[in-house]
Amino acid sequence: MQVVDLEVRHIRLPLRRPVKHASHTRTDTDNVLVRCTLSDGSVGWGEGVPRDYVTGETVDSAIALMRRSNIAARISECQNFEDAVRMVSRFALDAVPGDERGCQGNAARCAVELALLDAFGHAFGEPLTAVTRFVAPELYELQEQVRYSGVILSAKGWKARVMSLAYRLTGFRQCKVKVGIAGHDDVQRLRLIRRCLGSAMDIRLDANEAWDIATAIRQIQALAPYQITSVEQPVPHELSHELASVRKQTGIPIMLDESLCSEIDAERVTREGLCDLFNLRLSKCGGFLPTLRLAAFAARHGLGYQLGCQVGETAILSAAGRHFACSVAGIRAWEGSFDRYLHRHLLTREDLTFGRGGVAPRLVGPGLGITVDPVRVDAITVHREVLIG
Repeated sequence: MQVVDLEVRHIRLPLRRPVKHASHTRTDTDNVLVRCTLSDGSVGWGEGVPRDYVTGETVDSAIALMRRSNIAARISECQNFEDAVRMVSRFALDAVPGDERGCQGNAARCAVELALLDAFGHAFGEPLTAVTRFVAPELYELQEQVRYSGVILSAKGWKARVMSLAYRLTGFRQCKVKVGIAGHDDVQRLRLIRRCLGSAMDIRLDANEAWDIATAIRQIQALAPYQITSVEQPVPHELSHELASVRKQTGIPIMLDESLCSEIDAERVTREGLCDLFNLRLSKCGGFLPTLRLAAFAARHGLGYQLGCQVGETAILSAAGRHFACSVAGIRAWEGSFDRYLHRHLLTREDLTFGRGGVAPRLVGPGLGITVDPVRVDAITVHREVLIG
C-alpha cells in the first residue's frame, strides 16, 4: 500500500464569536489541511494550525515547507498498520534555518502525519488509538470516554457568572480561566468565578504570556487563595528562563505551553526546573507521535501533562485529540472538541462536540474515525496545491 496523491489546502473558517485572550483576538481561523490518497483508494485527512506566536509558523510558511521537503522521497510503501506507524515515526520535513528549538515546522508536520495515519488506518482497519499501543505501550490505557474542561475566555461580570453557573450545573469538573487580559481585574473576576463554579471545581489559569516576572509573582500570589491548581505560561517565552523563581516564590504549579513545543524545549525546561506541567497540543508539538514522545518524557521526569487544543482547530484535530485522550494514561486535564460552539460550519458529517459535563465518547472507526465532507472543505478553501500525484 502506498501514497498516490497528497494535496495541501489553506482553509479559512469563520468563528461563531471572537475568541480573545491576553495575546490575541481572533474572529476566524486560517488552518492547513492535507488530504492523502492511497493506492487502494483509502483517503485520509490531517490538519495543522500554524500560529506565528506559538511555533513561528504561518500558513504560507507551512505550505512552503511541505513544498520544498520532497515528501514523496520520505514516505514508503507499507504492508500493515505497524509498518505505517514506523514510517510516520521516522517522517520529518526539512529543517528550518535558524530554528534552534526544533518547532518551526510542527504544524506542517502534524498535518502531513495525521493524513498519513488516517489513510493507512482506513486501509488496514486500525484506529489512531492503536498508535499509542505500538509506540508508547507504557502509556497505553484505553478509555471509553473523556471529560473535557470548560473554558472562560474574556467574559467578566454577568457573562462570567452565567458561564460559570452553566459549567457547574451541567456537571463539568474542570475549568480553565484566561487571565492577564488588558482592562480586567483578575482578582475580582476570579473571586466571582470561583463563587459561581463552587469549591469542588478544579480551576487552572492561563495567562498567555501576559506578565513580566515581578507581575507574575504578584498576580499568582493574589490569585492563589481561590484554589487554583496551576498557572499556564505566565510570562513570555523570552522570560521563561526565570520561571524557577516564580515557582519558588508562589508555590503554585507552573504549566508551560508556548515555551514547550519540542523535545529540545522539554529537555531545557526540565534541566532548569522551570515548570511542573506540560500543555501538550498536537499541532504545536508536531503531531500525534511527537506528542506521545513528550508525554513519555514528562512521565519519566516526574512531570504532569494535560492535553490542550489550538484555538480554531476543526473536527480533524478534535478527532486526533480524542484518540490521544482515550489512549494515553496520566493526563491531568483535557481540552478540545468545542466544534459546534466555535465554528459556524462543521467539516465532518459527525458532530464531535462534547456533551453534558464535557463528556465525549471514544471514536472507534478506522483512522481518525470521522467522515470529512469534501464539499464543505471546498467551500472554505483559499488555496490548494498538489504535493504528490
